[in-house]
Amino acid sequence: MEVAQAVVGKFLDPDAIIAQIDVQSGSVVADFGCGPGYFTMPFAKIVGQGGKVYSLDVLPQALETVVGKSKNSGIINIETKRVNLEKENGSKLESETVDWVVMKDILFQNQKKDIIIAEAHRILKPGGAVIVIEWNQAESAIGPDSEIRIKPEDLKKMFESDKFIMEKDIEAGDFHYAFIARK
Repeated sequence: MEVAQAVVGKFLDPDAIIAQIDVQSGSVVADFGCGPGYFTMPFAKIVGQGGKVYSLDVLPQALETVVGKSKNSGIINIETKRVNLEKENGSKLESETVDWVVMKDILFQNQKKDIIIAEAHRILKPGGAVIVIEWNQAESAIGPDSEIRIKPEDLKKMFESDKFIMEKDIEAGDFHYAFIARK
């Protein structure tokens, strides 16, 4: 009988990542491509009742999962929205109303990266920031094919060309890289 080899390495820890950035109680956060709420839930706890997290995804089942998790946890500061971030004004949020945008593993799988980045810039308040988390270039048994992964330097150039200022790199485990870009 063959035994599958376990994936060895440190995976993403949302709490550890959030601890490296300066998220204030009362902040407004937009989680682009929120999926099942992997980052939505921890951000909602950090920003507290005075803050808000917009969980944005194109998939209704992802949003349903977030709603279920928030109800089960008694978290009431999350608003889910079905959106298409590859369209102009795709988040359906007002301009300059958000303190933080979370982009975890969404850019590698979208063709219109420039529109998504521009949308983050549009909704961020002056001085607001985006945390970008993507798969690193290392070959591994998990994650997308290496040819669709984005090199950190290429992704940083995309953000800089959309008037973002690179602030710092964030420790994101063995399979991802992360950085903060500020408006």
